[in-house]
Amino acid sequence: MNTNVNTQTRGISTNSILKNTYQLLSTTLLFSGLMAYLAMSLNLPHFGLLITFGGYFGLLYLTNKLKNSSYGILAVFALTGFMGLTLGPIINAYTDTFSNGSELIAIAMIGTGIIFLLLSFYAITSGKDFSFLSGFLTTGIIVAFLAGIAAYFFAIPALSLTVSAVFILLMSGLILFETSNIIRGGETNYIMATITLFISIYNLFLSLLQLLGVFSGED
Repeated sequence: MNTNVNTQTRGISTNSILKNTYQLLSTTLLFSGLMAYLAMSLNLPHFGLLITFGGYFGLLYLTNKLKNSSYGILAVFALTGFMGLTLGPIINAYTDTFSNGSELIAIAMIGTGIIFLLLSFYAITSGKDFSFLSGFLTTGIIVAFLAGIAAYFFAIPALSLTVSAVFILLMSGLILFETSNIIRGGETNYIMATITLFISIYNLFLSLLQLLGVFSGED
């Protein structure tokens, strides 16, 4: 009897976290999009690596510190809003560089949405445990991140393309891992779950956009 009650309670709690995560994720995606549009309208320049990484890691640390308080929501919007601002100049660069830049952006957005929905649906309906991906994802993201920095500073196009392709696979794996983690009770904080999924979507979009720009961009 107690076992059944505990199972039902755990199921209700998991559903609540999943619902809160998707609600907050939807709102932050809209807010981030608004900030990107603002950056585009103001024609803001690229922030540069130092400001971008400093702002990202600083706000990520703040969000993690405040994840169990009411201020955690504000930190989430600060982080996702900042990421939206950094996205605006990148989108402007694509529309200015390629005659089909708007089309590339639309395809990347649609592709990102389809990948996220399909992977989320699969993780939820299959109920599979993707926790085995944890070590691989952690190592892979660190290596790909460092390789991306090397490609940027040493101007190695082939390495940059490889990093983008690898990031698509890693972010797809992260979506499966985090969604599975939520429904299996491993992630009990919807603020951190939202951030993980948001970052996955953000990087997935940028990686798809870069590949599309190289292989389908028209001057």
